[in-house]
Amino acid sequence: MSSQEALERAERNFKKKEMQAREASKAMAEYEAGLRAEREKTARLRALREAREAADAAARAAAKAAGDGGAKGPARKPAKKRTLAAAGAK
Repeated sequence: MSSQEALERAERNFKKKEMQAREASKAMAEYEAGLRAEREKTARLRALREAREAADAAARAAAKAAGDGGAKGPARKPAKKRTLAAAGAK
């Protein structure tokens, strides 16, 4: 192999490694951007959920204070259990 061929081969290898390094750094930047976006979305959704839960709790407290019995509607008495003695054993 001549020195010119060796030089060209080394140049090709160098350019190939350089391109791989650029692609790797680009891929890492995209990966980190995705992680950052996911964390921001999670924080935004958490804040919305907590605000909704706080509003629901405030509404329940206001309804209870008004004597409304809550947002679930009127309270029902539990059903009475029937026993054999009370049912008059047949």
